[in-house]
Amino acid sequence: MKIPAVKQLVEMYPVEVLRKAEDDLVEERALEIEVIGEDEGEKLTHIYAAIFILDKMQQENMDFKTALREYTKKVRESIS
Repeated sequence: MKIPAVKQLVEMYPVEVLRKAEDDLVEERALEIEVIGEDEGEKLTHIYAAIFILDKMQQENMDFKTALREYTKKVRESIS
């Protein structure tokens, strides 16, 4: 995961657009937005992270850095 790529998505697109991009990737359709990533898996990771962060920012009134920390915490917990 590349944090600048996630930050760019958070700053440029609303959640609805990111959810459409997620669906497009899963269904192997061409993306209508630019997502930085070396392959589809990395792009999907960036989209998932951006959706999670935007949801946290909106629902819990968090800033980007705090929401990013919440996301990385969740990822670490799922790995261990």
